[in-house]
Amino acid sequence: MLDICLLGTGGMMPLPYRFLTSMMARYNGQSILIDCGEGTQVAMKEKGWSPKPIDVICFTHFHADHISGLPGMLLTMGNAERTEPLLLVGPKGLSRVVASLRVIAPELPFEIECMEMTLPEHVIRFDGFRIEAFKVNHNVPCYGYSICIDRIGKFQIDKAVALGIEKKYWNRLQHGETIETGKMTLLPEMVLGPARKGLKVTYCTDTRPTEGIVSHAAGSDLFICEGMYGEPDKKAKARENKHMTFYEAAEMARRAGVSRLWLTHYSPSLNRPEEFLADVRKIFKDAEVCRDGKTVELLFEDEERE
Repeated sequence: MLDICLLGTGGMMPLPYRFLTSMMARYNGQSILIDCGEGTQVAMKEKGWSPKPIDVICFTHFHADHISGLPGMLLTMGNAERTEPLLLVGPKGLSRVVASLRVIAPELPFEIECMEMTLPEHVIRFDGFRIEAFKVNHNVPCYGYSICIDRIGKFQIDKAVALGIEKKYWNRLQHGETIETGKMTLLPEMVLGPARKGLKVTYCTDTRPTEGIVSHAAGSDLFICEGMYGEPDKKAKARENKHMTFYEAAEMARRAGVSRLWLTHYSPSLNRPEEFLADVRKIFKDAEVCRDGKTVELLFEDEERE
């Protein structure tokens, strides 16, 4: 099960009824935060989730509405007696930006590791999942992210028994390990069925539509995408400011074949984004305009059947 919470849905500035865009994911005891604008701590507290177990914070880019909440978040983690290292991921220049922000958070009881990305695509692997980063088209270097969880096939006891494989090796083979017994080489595919469908969530904000976004979002169970403007007459402004309209996001969702679309990162002038939803759904029917705290539990296919 993969828990996703859109902590905030606002762009540019926090509003009394809308925090700045940030998303948190939880899987198998691990937590991932993408973006950390002003107010992210408060949004997280309202949700009832803790920042202490966050393993990695990914930044799309370094505009203030996506990173200005970091010093407070780090201090809160320190006050919660966190001691485990924290990985920060973002475009080139991350170390310099973090060092500047840490002037007001200089002493922490845990180490910070900065991973700077310069290539069009990066893959960061963790225990049980990976994060795929890909460049998008904003007026500063900016990345989108996909959280991907692959699933190997089910362990097939009848095959293991028929091959005479000792039980002491079963668990290791089930977890994808190749084993040298001294007599033979045991491969996971000898006892595993076909790979099962995993889970994929793609998060993308502050960009114009690109083919890269479509290809990286392809087949996602959830596509979280900026919709800065819902008003049909704002397309020229979206092009000028390197942002997207609801309709452009919906078209990308349709082309990428995603299961559902969550719109986020609204302009401060967009008070009632739901007014435009009917037209958006003419392009992509499984679209939603989100409010702060929107949450979903994504289940694997066999869990859904149960």
